[in-house]
Amino acid sequence: MLRFLVGRVLSAVFTLFAVSVLTFLMFFALPRDPVAGMCPKNCDPERLERVRQEWGLRDPLVSQYAGYVKGVFVGRDLGDAQGGRCDAPCLGWSYVNNEAVTDTIARVLPVTVSIVVPAAVLWLLLGVGLGLLSALRRGTWLDRAAIGFALAGASTQVYFVGAVLLLVFVYTLGWLPVPGYTSPFDDPVRWAGGLVLAWASLAFLFAAIYARLFRAQMVETLGEDFVRTARAKGLSRTRVYGRHAFRAAITPVVTVAGLDVGAALGGTVITETTFGIHGLGRTAVEAVRAGDLPMIMATVLISAVFVVLANVLVDLIYAAIDPRVRLG
Repeated sequence: MLRFLVGRVLSAVFTLFAVSVLTFLMFFALPRDPVAGMCPKNCDPERLERVRQEWGLRDPLVSQYAGYVKGVFVGRDLGDAQGGRCDAPCLGWSYVNNEAVTDTIARVLPVTVSIVVPAAVLWLLLGVGLGLLSALRRGTWLDRAAIGFALAGASTQVYFVGAVLLLVFVYTLGWLPVPGYTSPFDDPVRWAGGLVLAWASLAFLFAAIYARLFRAQMVETLGEDFVRTARAKGLSRTRVYGRHAFRAAITPVVTVAGLDVGAALGGTVITETTFGIHGLGRTAVEAVRAGDLPMIMATVLISAVFVVLANVLVDLIYAAIDPRVRLG
């Protein structure tokens, strides 16, 4: 276990290093000048050059990147033009928002987490439940209904489902408030009411995928030799399905769920745009449009961190649910 964890940590560090370098280099390949993009039309060349010098944009790329990495671990002095001292973890100073990137991230990341985590719980429960029911009732009307639900979910997109839910439950029936974010620590009821449609949209779309995946895996697992052996031993159906077949069939679902949740935590751009909620996804898109290097790098790195952590967590869950898997 220890060797596995050390290996995964080293792999994660290398992955994040590569992502940060590539993101940094890609920004400088863009033709857009961030300083010229923010400055009013009456900015003279001398003023533009002075700002570039103050922000360190004239330093060698290696020096700029080294300063960025140093700031993540020990903080750094950004100068008066960029807010002065930036404590660790310092991700730079936003050219557009004129504030520390960590302040912006701290404001928008809880929004995205509040959307993704409850939605993930819903889509896993609904998808796995429907897939299990469909597999155990093959050929019945329950199986056909579950398959129909899965096809409907797989054939739609979040902006369509979200628009329909908004039209029905907000603007027609008036049962729910206009979507928005309120901290759950301030008002849990308002927090849930403002995000429930986003949860429902994501749950409907993802549950359809998981229902089809788990049904196929469960049907295949029920035909395996170890399941037939368990039945021959006289074990109850509950024990055969729950202890043996379910644990073997759920492993591919865990893999997909880890990747989906990790990627979604990096920013649900379409969902946030559909419901007018400003989270990490919309922040990333705005940063790309404005050429805001520190914000671009921060959002990309955070997305990479979530994906890497999700993969490590998936490997650990594998060992817990499937005795055939050993970490080494």
